[in-house]
Amino acid sequence: MGRRAITESMVREAMGRGDKKLEIPRDAVVTAAAEDLANARGVVLIRMDVQAVTPTAGAVTNPVRGLPDRSGPVVIGSDHGGFQLKVTLAAHVSALGYTVLDAGTKDETPCDYPDYAFTVAQMVADGKAWRGIMIDGAGIGSCMAVNKVPGVRGACCHNEFTARNACEHNNANVLTLGSRVLGVEVCKAIVKVFLETPFAGGGTRRGSPRSRTSRSDLEVRPNPNRVMIAASAPRRTFAFQEVKILQTTFVLKSTRSEYHENSYSFWT
Repeated sequence: MGRRAITESMVREAMGRGDKKLEIPRDAVVTAAAEDLANARGVVLIRMDVQAVTPTAGAVTNPVRGLPDRSGPVVIGSDHGGFQLKVTLAAHVSALGYTVLDAGTKDETPCDYPDYAFTVAQMVADGKAWRGIMIDGAGIGSCMAVNKVPGVRGACCHNEFTARNACEHNNANVLTLGSRVLGVEVCKAIVKVFLETPFAGGGTRRGSPRSRTSRSDLEVRPNPNRVMIAASAPRRTFAFQEVKILQTTFVLKSTRSEYHENSYSFWT
């Protein structure tokens, strides 16, 4: 399991309880916003050794290590720009029959979306929630943030098709949405598809099933068809030159002068 992220929202929760001390795992990563807030408000972060806890009966299975409990909680978070949409979608998710966990923010006071994105992602990675939903202005920044947490597969979706594809083919477990680019009813439809679409179990290529999500490194597969790279060279000509990269053969080919300089096109 990855190192736990200590975010601004966690410090605020401690402040809300009146605590002046916040115990955190010894190897935890403290975000800059959390550290600044703790220093400003006099909250002492105490690093401690955390013993492994045996999962209790009925706990949500971590989707990274096993099949997810589809009846498990759904955690939802947002920054100030996505707060109103978060309130609406939280009620929508609850109406669909799921338990909703609110990761903040609690109002429209300006805040930093990465703090809440990390909270949502960490709860999913820790198995405290089955799936997560994070909302900011465009959905892109939060998607980048949640994917930095090991075990999280975040997808920024903008319609029902992308949501279905993300779950069915990529086993996405966190959905990010943009409150400023999507309407409320569209977001409701996306969320419904995201929560109801199961993972298909990986793709097949030439009869050999392989899970796409199990690959930790980017892989370039050998292709019997050479990929042609057309590189512009105004008023110049070049001979063919073969370049081998990761067992895949690319052929560099000169083009006519009317191509824009430094432009590239690819085809098989």
